Amino acid sequence: METAAKTESTHPVPSSFETSPAQYRHWKLEIDGEVARLQMAVREDEPLVPGYVLKLNSYDLGVDIELCDAVQRLRFEHPEVRTVVVGSGRDRIFCAGANIHMLAQSTHGFKVNFCKYTNETRNSIEDACRNSNQRYLAAVSGPCAGGGYELAMACDEIILIDDGSSTVALPEVPLLGVLPGTGGLTRLVDKRKVRRDRADIFSTLAEGIRGKRAVEWRLVDQIAPRSRFAQAVSDRARKLAQEASAANGSAPGPQTGITLEPLAPTVEGDTVSYRFVTLHIDRAHRTAHLTLRGPGSDQAVRSADELHALASRGELWALRAFRELDDALCRLRFHEATIGLVMVSTRGSQSDVLAADAALYAQRNHWLGREVLLAMARVLRRMDMTAKSFFAVADPESCYAGSMLELLLAADRSYVLDSEEVKFATDVLNAGSLLAANGQTRLALRSHDRPERVSEVLARGEKGPISATEADALGLCTVLADDLDFDDTLRLAVEERVSLSPDALTGMEQNLRFPGPDLSEGKIFGRLSAWQNWIFIRENATGPLGALTCYGRPERPSFDWRRT
Repeated sequence: METAAKTESTHPVPSSFETSPAQYRHWKLEIDGEVARLQMAVREDEPLVPGYVLKLNSYDLGVDIELCDAVQRLRFEHPEVRTVVVGSGRDRIFCAGANIHMLAQSTHGFKVNFCKYTNETRNSIEDACRNSNQRYLAAVSGPCAGGGYELAMACDEIILIDDGSSTVALPEVPLLGVLPGTGGLTRLVDKRKVRRDRADIFSTLAEGIRGKRAVEWRLVDQIAPRSRFAQAVSDRARKLAQEASAANGSAPGPQTGITLEPLAPTVEGDTVSYRFVTLHIDRAHRTAHLTLRGPGSDQAVRSADELHALASRGELWALRAFRELDDALCRLRFHEATIGLVMVSTRGSQSDVLAADAALYAQRNHWLGREVLLAMARVLRRMDMTAKSFFAVADPESCYAGSMLELLLAADRSYVLDSEEVKFATDVLNAGSLLAANGQTRLALRSHDRPERVSEVLARGEKGPISATEADALGLCTVLADDLDFDDTLRLAVEERVSLSPDALTGMEQNLRFPGPDLSEGKIFGRLSAWQNWIFIRENATGPLGALTCYGRPERPSFDWRRT
């Protein structure tokens, strides 16, 4: 039986990040042909932990774990769905955003990880809109504030009820002394194209904006009176479904979903064991050991039907292994606050990995092949955004090939044993199927000093396994050491890393992981890592008389008026 992993945090976290529609407490998912309805009806008296009430459809991590699961299942279990209507199951309220009392009682680390997780969920909605021909429509049938409006902005379109009282708002600055925690300001101007001066007013207007003005300012796409709201939402949902179906020619094939089976890892002491992933925690040394094992030879499927059959049995390595990796990363974030360094290892057959990757890539235009590749990319982006140092270790037993090579490319450093038995391999997935948040391949990020090296690495990989010395010349190794020096070199590097300030390392890593131009998703995370680790610990926000602390209390916040 699984038990909760130990944590240094004072804020309890779930022992599992898995759920299913039958277990949902706060969401209701209904499928009607091409249209799905995802209704938010948060149970006030069922927060993740005691100490606050989830009033006004406000949410905590437990609510968002269910939302994340629903978005994932809609892509894999219901590929026939073309439009997802996100609405409220409560009368005259859409969503009041993240629960303020939950945030006020949480540790700083929990607040930051909570905001990251919720933003990654919204990113997955946008990923479905952009790449999976599933359009999301927010049906805002009441006040919609803070994280509630950020959820609406993650959708393709927003319809707001025009009843004289319902508004959209980002009230964090005037009410709480913080910023929208899920990328709201960036989405406001980058995605919805709200003019910056209007965005300035909107973001300091606690009461929000309603009706025609909300449409004029591009805060919503459409308004409808209460008498016609349901029909307007239904009509627009069907229209979006028709448009999505017309655009679906790029992913032909039977639209029969697969079931995402439970991962059900085994937790024994300090080790979490999955089918393909093992996570071992060494709290005494503030390190973790993360090992990913490759597939067997049965993954080289020859058709979409074979791929579907393998996935339907829960035996598709690419989907299962990367889902396990995703769960392990969430555990590291929420359960293991003091773990600063993750040692990454791989095991398996390079030829089997390359065969599995090639078979999956061959089905990239089939809906399931596409979705598995997109899921793998999302997991790797979660790794990119995790505030832990990652060191990849390559030894004779390693299997850094194709999709598994991405783990080494995502790591902050790679330590490679200079041995004829250590080999690397690239394949087509390294060339653009698993993009980082800034729209670049990790090979390109690794080779930003010499962009031409990307084609050199891929061309060399086409000729066969790459030796350790060749990998070093191609920029894949941070440190190449022989067997006399390797263990000591790695040990000293680990000891040095865990001795450094975790705050400084988090800032340093986020600055260094994404060189070059950026996209909205990258900007959101870069800015979040800055403001969350600054504003959230400033006295003006979370001090004894800070705005977040005083929210809902008779005391008014007291500010230090100096600006820096």
